[in-house]
Amino acid sequence: MRLDFYDERPESMKKYLKYYGEHFNKKLCDFAVNKMKHGKAPVSKEKIDDILSRYSIKLEHNELYDYVYVYNMGNNDFMGSSIVDEKHLALYVKDVIDDKDGYDGIVFNRWYADTVIQGIPIEWEDML
Repeated sequence: MRLDFYDERPESMKKYLKYYGEHFNKKLCDFAVNKMKHGKAPVSKEKIDDILSRYSIKLEHNELYDYVYVYNMGNNDFMGSSIVDEKHLALYVKDVIDDKDGYDGIVFNRWYADTVIQGIPIEWEDML
């Protein structure tokens, strides 16, 4: 059983989960990316799609905007350090999204756990 089974969730979060599951829609992805602290400009879904296509990278298990969040997080946190260029960032996205040890909603749940620990409020109604 999941450890968060007995957690109380706001009604608006339950509504979000009903429509999108544990995945990023565009509004939530934009919210999450704009909270990133490294100050790099967000990279759009269209640009990321172009980058993935350029390197012939196909995501098998992506849902909605999860990969857009992962790309922007990798760009903000790892680019220029452990990720040296755009191609390796695209491969990082593939590794995270298609991780064989992963589970449905892994990207969303890791992000949500971080927001809870950091005390970042989310207006779930605004994310619908």
